[in-house]
Amino acid sequence: MKLQKIINICGTIELLSGLHIGAGDVALEIGGLDQPIIKHPITGEPYIPGSSLKGKIRSLLELRYGRIGSNEGPCDCGKEDCLICKVFGVGASANKATSIGPTRLLVRDSFMTKKWKIDFKNGELPLEIKYENTINRITGTAEHPRPLERVPEGVKFKFDMSVRIFEEDDEDTILKFVKQGMALLELDALGGNGSRGCGHIKFEEIKVIKDNEEQEEKNLSSYLSLNLM
Repeated sequence: MKLQKIINICGTIELLSGLHIGAGDVALEIGGLDQPIIKHPITGEPYIPGSSLKGKIRSLLELRYGRIGSNEGPCDCGKEDCLICKVFGVGASANKATSIGPTRLLVRDSFMTKKWKIDFKNGELPLEIKYENTINRITGTAEHPRPLERVPEGVKFKFDMSVRIFEEDDEDTILKFVKQGMALLELDALGGNGSRGCGHIKFEEIKVIKDNEEQEEKNLSSYLSLNLM
């Protein structure tokens, strides 16, 4: 299997509503948040893990094409003609030999753009605390308020992906598939609590750069169409 090229897809992600990507199991201090967001361990800045972005795009494409794997997990068929397994990798639950080769899509962590990094460092980007409740169906009153930390609407992050194309791959098909996943994500939500308003995003300033083109630097105006095909 020979690597033909690596295609870079980059741009910005704009938050159209508050974003909550949870920090996982953390020690809960008295008076502290029970649902904090993930932050960089050194700078304290919020960021979008590549695993969150890639995982949500994958799950939406699995739902779109009915490719849910065993035990309702990721698709784990490992078949040559399965774009899910070829582009995103075979599910961890798979226990079989496969000839599809390495994962085609690499998704890096997304960090805030320079403007928002400066605002955060200067204390001009306060993180949002959104209180959620359950409603008592009998009395109609709100109960059990719980604070949810979010990155506020309007903040932008830089995203960066690489698509590996091997000699037997159909480049256009793979790029179209990734594009469709990005379009589905714009219509759905990133992170947690999407059904309650969190995680509405928009991809902007998208650039596609191919490493084997002589005019690579002049190709930066090539944009993906984010319409569903």
